[in-house]
Amino acid sequence: MRSKLYYAKRYCWLALACICFGTLANAQEEKAYDVREYGVVGDSAKVNTATIQKLIDDVSARGGGVIRFPAGQYISGTVLLKNNTVLSLEKNAALIGSDQISDYKLVDSFRTGNGAPMGYCFIGAVDAHDVGIIGEGRINGRGKELLDAAGKSKRPFLVRFVRSSAIILKGVHLTNSAAWTVHFFACKNIHISDVSIFSRGLGNNDGFDIDCSQNININNCDISSGDDGLCFKTTWSKMPCRDIVVKGLRISSNHAAIKWGTESMAPFENIKISEVYIYDTHNGGIKMNSVDGAKISNVEISDVVMDNVRTPMLFRLGSRLNVFRKGEDTKQTTGSIDNILVRNVKVKSAAEAQIKPPSGILITGVPGHYITNLTLQNVEISLPGGGSENDAHHSVPEAEGAYPEVSTFGPTIPAYGLWARHVKGLTVEHVSFKLEHDDLRPAFVVQDGCLIQISNSTMPGSARAQSIVRLEDVSGATVRKNVVTGSSAVFVRAEGESSMDTIVENNKIAGNTIRIQQVSGGDDKK
Repeated sequence: MRSKLYYAKRYCWLALACICFGTLANAQEEKAYDVREYGVVGDSAKVNTATIQKLIDDVSARGGGVIRFPAGQYISGTVLLKNNTVLSLEKNAALIGSDQISDYKLVDSFRTGNGAPMGYCFIGAVDAHDVGIIGEGRINGRGKELLDAAGKSKRPFLVRFVRSSAIILKGVHLTNSAAWTVHFFACKNIHISDVSIFSRGLGNNDGFDIDCSQNININNCDISSGDDGLCFKTTWSKMPCRDIVVKGLRISSNHAAIKWGTESMAPFENIKISEVYIYDTHNGGIKMNSVDGAKISNVEISDVVMDNVRTPMLFRLGSRLNVFRKGEDTKQTTGSIDNILVRNVKVKSAAEAQIKPPSGILITGVPGHYITNLTLQNVEISLPGGGSENDAHHSVPEAEGAYPEVSTFGPTIPAYGLWARHVKGLTVEHVSFKLEHDDLRPAFVVQDGCLIQISNSTMPGSARAQSIVRLEDVSGATVRKNVVTGSSAVFVRAEGESSMDTIVENNKIAGNTIRIQQVSGGDDKK
């Protein structure tokens, strides 16, 4: 993994970005425009779309400034920020979306991972620079009312920036989007802080979607979303997601809290996420997917607490290979996931999950394409347990081209703690599992692997379980300095010719537990 010095150098631009954004805001404070003086009415009745847009256009033409919304409820359809314009919403000010779909514009259309056409938005910017939204006010998309009136074919994002730069989003409350709440596509130099999102009850109610965008800082935000909370996407093969720092988030989601994909064509590089609290999340705490050709590399996730989360982690390299911008992009080849570090994570897993009984960590590539150099350090996961002997031998579908959900690999997983398949260079260090009930599945199952290290970890065993660790066709495995609480018949079961070089040493296991059982060609060697 990269050193601390590397990250310090790599992200030094963030300090400069904060200074630049602060300078921009301070300079524009002297050029503030009160919307009421230009005919905008905050009476919760008048639709102000044309008036607000004209004011934005005029302010930009004059060199820029802050457009102030005092207390009031301002109804509007699509408005687009222009160069050097910032919307400022006072504490009791609300920008409220019109309930008429005819008041919204399609901005840079594309299709999502499930093929749905998207691109309408409420507040946005296209090919603009030095733009943003600040203040303590609220933007309310009235998503349910809009969809009840217009149906699902034209669902506006709440806030959308396209091919724009020097963007600030600070302090505002974002609610009730008809689709994704905030979407950045092909943007650079973004600073987001102290933003709250509450958007639940409709399909695709994502929080932040970072799509083919670069040089981003996200700090101290609250997200309660019906779909993915913080989602990195690349719906276009021409521009990577790159150089992103995220710190201090609180996320609750009906789907994933932090996710890569599913739209995943261009690379995801140099992403650092820390100090995140994830709670009451129903479809994955951390989900990293490359299924459309993306190369994911140099990612560090640290200092994460999860409470009541279904399936804490999923890492999926697949071969769906979708294209989202037809006519301007081409299908990619299978991508890669490499050089990933996850450390300092504490999890209380939910009692119910998409796979039953619940499992902690799922890692899988596809035949011939391996997830490489994935490191898990200082991870503690509490799980309900309850797995049976039959569950321990369940065959998980490859599903190479399927939509990469946790449920895709169900109905059950053969390990209660960590299951990995098609993986090279997996390091598991200081990882501990706790079970509320006995589980007859192994703590670890690795299938088709190379250079696997499991060390200094703690795992419960069961006297009725076949083994605590099972390695199937795994070469270069080392299982060292681990502690087993309880016992089972066998500590490590190594199956297949390639697993015969497994090293098992210096582990603390019960006296009557067989240290290693090697199974090759139908013969057991103990």
